[in-house]
Amino acid sequence: MTKQGLLLVLSGPSGVGKGTVKSAIVKNKVFPFEYSVSMTTRAPRPGEVDGRDYYFVTVAEFKAAIAQGNLLEYNQYVGNYYGTPVGPVKAMLAAGHDVLLEIDVNGAKKVREKMPDGVFIFLTPPDLHTLHLRLENRGTETEEVIRGRIEQASKEILVMQDYDYTVVNDTVANAVDHIKAIVEAEHVSVSRVIDSYRKMVKEN
Repeated sequence: MTKQGLLLVLSGPSGVGKGTVKSAIVKNKVFPFEYSVSMTTRAPRPGEVDGRDYYFVTVAEFKAAIAQGNLLEYNQYVGNYYGTPVGPVKAMLAAGHDVLLEIDVNGAKKVREKMPDGVFIFLTPPDLHTLHLRLENRGTETEEVIRGRIEQASKEILVMQDYDYTVVNDTVANAVDHIKAIVEAEHVSVSRVIDSYRKMVKEN
């Protein structure tokens, strides 16, 4: 019997570096995992391929997926819908592959409701001052927008109580090392392996 893969949910406040940490995990091949392809109602950009970059659908198709319970989580951003189809995720997990979702805290909450046995990792900045500097260094937002993001982050940081682990993103390398350790530990946790041993004893 194929061992079930881990659903790894990486989340945290805006600007904390979720995308940067995920990219470092991919680039350095820290541990093997599948990355779920999101569904969206926005038009494909040049070079994007349906099923590889996104599943490109109409608004009617997206709303039908919501109604049918086919999305783990979804949200609306700049007039377009984005979501995580549940079917491909469950198929990859059943095949024994770990699956990584990098999503915001609202999306993570929805995933927790549908797949509570996932591994939920909250990425947090060392402090709010550091987060402010990181948002400033992006150079893409006004000071007013940055203040709004810091205020939102102050609220979002407190939801870490709903996660399994907290990782401080002081440096990307440290954050990646801690996430790797979490994944390795989860793979050998008794709650995840006991069923296979029960089966072994029963068949003996």
